[in-house]
Amino acid sequence: VQLQASGGGLVQAGGSLRLSCAASGRTFSSQTVGWFRQAPGKEREFVAAIIWSGGSTVYAESAKGRFSIPRDNAKNTVYLQMNSLKPEDTAVYYCAAMTTTIFSGRTYSSRSYEYWGQGTQVTVSS
Repeated sequence: VQLQASGGGLVQAGGSLRLSCAASGRTFSSQTVGWFRQAPGKEREFVAAIIWSGGSTVYAESAKGRFSIPRDNAKNTVYLQMNSLKPEDTAVYYCAAMTTTIFSGRTYSSRSYEYWGQGTQVTVSS
C-alpha cells in the first residue's frame, strides 16, 4: 500500500491543522494506521493510531484531548485533526500502516509499521 500524507503548514499556537493520509494500491481494511512525528534532533515518536476496521483509537499522552484521528471510508483516508497546537508540536509528521487489527505494544513502535508515507512539516509559532 502506498501512503500519501499532506496538510502540514505553519500555524500559530492555539490554532488547528488537519493532516491527511490517503492510501492507494489497496484499502486500509486490515490495517492499523498510525501517526508519528519527529522533531529535529529527536527520535520519531508515536502520536495516535486507529484500527481501520473497528475505528478504535489510541493516543499518546501529549495528544490526548487535543488531537483526534478520524477516517473517511469512501476516500480511504485517515486524518490527524490537531487542535490547540503548541510550539512543542513542531515536527515532521508521518503516517504509517501495519497489517493488524488489534492494539498491542507494537502499536506504539515505529519499527512495527510496514508502510510509510512521506513526512509533512508542521510548524507551530509562539
